[in-house]
Amino acid sequence: MTTIEAIKARHSVRKYTDKPIESDKVATLKAAIERINAEAGLHIQLVLEEPKAFASGMWKYGQFSGVRNYFVMAGPKGKETEEKIGYFGEELVLLAQTLDLNTCWVGLTYKKIPGAFTLLEGEDVHCVIALGYGTIPGVQHPRKPRESFYESDSIPPRWFMDGIEAALLAPTAVNQQKFKFILRGGNQVQAKALFSMVGYTHIDLGIVKYHFEAGAGKENFTWLRG
Repeated sequence: MTTIEAIKARHSVRKYTDKPIESDKVATLKAAIERINAEAGLHIQLVLEEPKAFASGMWKYGQFSGVRNYFVMAGPKGKETEEKIGYFGEELVLLAQTLDLNTCWVGLTYKKIPGAFTLLEGEDVHCVIALGYGTIPGVQHPRKPRESFYESDSIPPRWFMDGIEAALLAPTAVNQQKFKFILRGGNQVQAKALFSMVGYTHIDLGIVKYHFEAGAGKENFTWLRG
């Protein structure tokens, strides 16, 4: 399965079976986490067979069931880290999809379980990602018109629009899609996080930037700093 195929196949899943994740798939995920942590200065951790984080029924939005495995998306505090969490977390989400595993980004509706993971001084848990075998593969949410998500001073090239299409398939907090891509000078792209009462826009921005790169092809453009 290619990255684009994984993007199209991935949907957020909140209900999971009790089927354990096979050891070879765990090894693949842990190897990716080790590489990402070294590259990005993060402290992502994979928690397996731990059901307490999602055991509460307190939350009305985004009810989960059967979650026993999850990525703890930890790292230094700050907006720069949040964007990295989104970018590299989505890499893990799509890797999981290629392994026939389901996922869901989770911002609030979980508990931090002492002993399930570790934090170093100055670090925080920015969010978690539920992981496992879903009872259903999930469904695609309605999307806004793609013209709402980009600006360009000329007719956008095909690679840019392919990037937009991939970005529109990215998961965002409560499906808010608070982002915009701006094409400048033919091959320079600026990605902006827009205001949201919900928050999590910098994590969302990292997620959609990963999708945009996959769709557009990193060889076709350079990022402009926001």
